[in-house]
Amino acid sequence: MFLSVFDMFKVGIGPSSSHTMGPMVAAARFLDLLRASPFHAHGLRASLHGSLAFTGVGHATDRATILGLAGFSPETYDATKAEATLEAIRRTHRIDVPGLPPLSFDPGKDLLFDYGPALPGHANGMVLRATDAQGDVILEETYYSIGGGFVLTAGELAEAAGAKAKARADVPYPFESGAEMLEMARKSGLSIAAMKRANELKFRSAAELDRGMARIWDVMNACISRGMLGEGILPGGLKVRRRAKGIHEALLAERGLNLVAPHVINDWMSLYAMAVNEENAAGGQVVTAPTNGAAGVVPAVIRYWLDHVPGASPARVGEFLLTAAAIGGLAKHNASISGAECGCQAEVGSAAAMAAAGLAAVLGGTPEQVENAAEIALEHHLGMTCDPVKGLVQVPCIERNGLGAIKAVSAASLSLRGDGQHLVSLDACIETMRQTGHDMHEKYKETSLGGLAVNVPNC
Repeated sequence: MFLSVFDMFKVGIGPSSSHTMGPMVAAARFLDLLRASPFHAHGLRASLHGSLAFTGVGHATDRATILGLAGFSPETYDATKAEATLEAIRRTHRIDVPGLPPLSFDPGKDLLFDYGPALPGHANGMVLRATDAQGDVILEETYYSIGGGFVLTAGELAEAAGAKAKARADVPYPFESGAEMLEMARKSGLSIAAMKRANELKFRSAAELDRGMARIWDVMNACISRGMLGEGILPGGLKVRRRAKGIHEALLAERGLNLVAPHVINDWMSLYAMAVNEENAAGGQVVTAPTNGAAGVVPAVIRYWLDHVPGASPARVGEFLLTAAAIGGLAKHNASISGAECGCQAEVGSAAAMAAAGLAAVLGGTPEQVENAAEIALEHHLGMTCDPVKGLVQVPCIERNGLGAIKAVSAASLSLRGDGQHLVSLDACIETMRQTGHDMHEKYKETSLGGLAVNVPNC
């Protein structure tokens, strides 16, 4: 198994990696499939299933699917151009993309929300079809958005579940579990970040790796900064006010006052995370970490470390990201990072584990202490449901990222007070997350059919 740091941390758009970025990527892949086919297409159709249907409107899945079919991608998304394109499609019922003839598409008729049973492969399924002039289907593909912006066709998903998924990646340190990771670290004498870096260098140069990670942090940090300036009401109808700017101004005003309690440092951590997730909820540019719904935790902990911990250095952010990516890869490979599959334990829980590990590493922790930090953070998110009110990535998601960041810092600190020996392993914790997600009722897995979603007024 090899998941790159650039797989775990992708630059994209809000509000959801699985429900916004994933469908956009899937639609772009379908266009490529259509371009390579011998068929002459006349129109397009799309159907959304499972969680993509139940919370699709709140997550902008419909918009993302249409924009993907119109040639947009998360990495190069232009909001102004997107709005103009959507308006043109609504008006003309036509999609124009390079390499294909004009394609008929009426958003009101050709995009279906199917509220029946989910497709068999994953809770986030969608089917894209091309039709001829008579409206008959000439090309069809099923896609699954499996979390964090990852997209697989039905065939790829089946292959991943088969024997090939067990093949070892051709990298120097192909660990597939926390136990293997620690054993390789002991034998090599390397840190988790150093092993991860060696694996990355099989696929890109050191300069490319460092530039890529620098960009990841630049986008994360810029998102925090924008979020601390944003004002007004978040879109979607819940009338949730953006609060990061007010919190930031209050914290700045209190600086230097002798009456400020030590626990106010928690407010700074929450501020950084909430700033990111308010930007995400507004459809802004974010980095999956490992998902959009949990995008605030890792950058908040990095910003906390840089701004509030003596001796922190921006030169070591890459070490933080590599360590975090190693932990996130284990969670994804052995369980899930998808809220629709395993609840929010898989999103904010995995993010907190990643952040705790990264912080423990840059604070001088041994590989054993880093693994312990990740385990502590994840263990205390086990069982957490995904129940977004009105299907929006706002309540409880925004504040939950703040608390996830606080837990991550506490977990790292606690691990560094010990020697790395502990009762519950990270592997056991990840397997527990997988089992808990499997047993969790569907209404608590990003369908907005239970929990806060039905106990809080939607207006």
